[in-house]
Amino acid sequence: MLTKSINIRVRYAETDQMGYVYYGNYATYYEVARVETLRSLGLSYKLLEQEGVMMPVVENKSKFIRPGKYDDLLTVQVIVDEMPSKRITFKYEIYNEQEKLINLGETILAFVDMKNGKPIQVPESISNLLEPFFNAKS
Repeated sequence: MLTKSINIRVRYAETDQMGYVYYGNYATYYEVARVETLRSLGLSYKLLEQEGVMMPVVENKSKFIRPGKYDDLLTVQVIVDEMPSKRITFKYEIYNEQEKLINLGETILAFVDMKNGKPIQVPESISNLLEPFFNAKS
């Protein structure tokens, strides 16, 4: 299992009239966290696109538990708990500065050949990086 934590500071523009993080911004937080998680492993979306692979989001779930607020330093924990095949599932737990859970999320992304738009198996560049997290000796 792969886990990684990313910190994101809530900007004023991300809040609504009540001073809470606008619900649509959680999808952006998920994206920032998954991109930075892949980057921490040495892989970027830019590199994948150069290899002819795109990763569209095919499903996005979010459960709101408590509000995030302006200037909060949020911790987004990213979890990949199964080796991907044609799709990869990222799970998210977002905590506020008091370490209280405020949001649960999940995105499912497909691996797609940029030339023909058809789904493909997980690229080797990703499977090679993730394999150690799933085949580690106990």
